[in-house]
Amino acid sequence: MESTNKFDVSVILPIKSGKSNGFTEYFEKCIESLKLQKVGFTELIIVHTPETYLVDYLKGFDFGDLNVRMVSWEKEPNYSAQVNHGAREAKSEWISFFEIDDEYSSIWFKNVDMYSKSYPDTQVFLPIVVDTDAQGKFAGFTNEATFAANFTPEMGVLTNETLHDYQNFQTSGMVIKKESFLDFGLFKPSFKLTFGYELLLRLTHNSIRIMSIPRIGYKHTNLRDGSIFWNYKNGDDRLTEEEVKFWIDSAKKEYFFIHDRAIKFEPQQV
Repeated sequence: MESTNKFDVSVILPIKSGKSNGFTEYFEKCIESLKLQKVGFTELIIVHTPETYLVDYLKGFDFGDLNVRMVSWEKEPNYSAQVNHGAREAKSEWISFFEIDDEYSSIWFKNVDMYSKSYPDTQVFLPIVVDTDAQGKFAGFTNEATFAANFTPEMGVLTNETLHDYQNFQTSGMVIKKESFLDFGLFKPSFKLTFGYELLLRLTHNSIRIMSIPRIGYKHTNLRDGSIFWNYKNGDDRLTEEEVKFWIDSAKKEYFFIHDRAIKFEPQQV
């Protein structure tokens, strides 16, 4: 099936700071991956903090022909809350979540465009993700598990039952109908670590059909110094084993509730 010249998707890119390690190098690569898309997209929404250095950098950056909207986030930086804000601002039928240290494959939006026409009852498409370390060395794949024999009832389709058995799925790079994301509660900003996992559980519980496309669509950098998950492992927001377990268990309980109930981790008293 031939694709159109543009796919109606808003790319949402939340940014906390422009002073983190390697920011400019990563940012240039992520924007370049958008410029190289085989099929165009509607808009790039950058949800950024008011940090002066970052604002000045973004104002002076050459985005080429990309349709870019800058949306200032005045509250405390929070990946989920910033993505949610961008989703509400989006003008497209579809939205996609991007990270500054990641890259889209040049064929990703072309493939989603074609698959969305072939599978009109599917509201979410996941890319096969190439995982790398901070130095760019290959670390593995994510979202490919749905194509393993007997892993899911329908090959390529992610189910709630599958998610209970296996948690390693990536939401960055995914493309989701804006309406589905808004109607079923968005990300939950109170969640640490497992906010993506909880979202997938909640969507599948509410009969949202999620399909992985069997093509590499996204490159994800793991544990970059200063990134959200690096901070959970090494930084000021370091999580204990007890808290890691709490957030995994909480995802399996809270997905029944569409809206964020602002749960908090309370350490066990010895």
